Amino acid sequence: MASYTTIEDWRDVKDGYVIDITIRQTEDNKYPSGWDYGLHLGVVGGDTILRYDNAHARTKGHERHTQDTVEIIDFPGMLALYDRFKRETEELSPVSWDWPE
Repeated sequence: MASYTTIEDWRDVKDGYVIDITIRQTEDNKYPSGWDYGLHLGVVGGDTILRYDNAHARTKGHERHTQDTVEIIDFPGMLALYDRFKRETEELSPVSWDWPE
């Protein structure tokens, strides 16, 4: 059985927007990168504004979702992707988020 180590797992809701972050390091063969993650920004009870995930890592790879598109992306590493998500979230959201250290 593959092991998982949770690195980040939190959710925050502000002014009608939600951020939901799950980052787990794993040896599971389903995740060749060694990471199982979902980085989500959306509207409470509604649409996705931005999401990065690898829910189908072996078949599709790493994906960037917006309200209108899904694109396959190159995986730059977990820290670089998390930094990219934070930067894009600050650009796309009118809310100022309190990112954990």
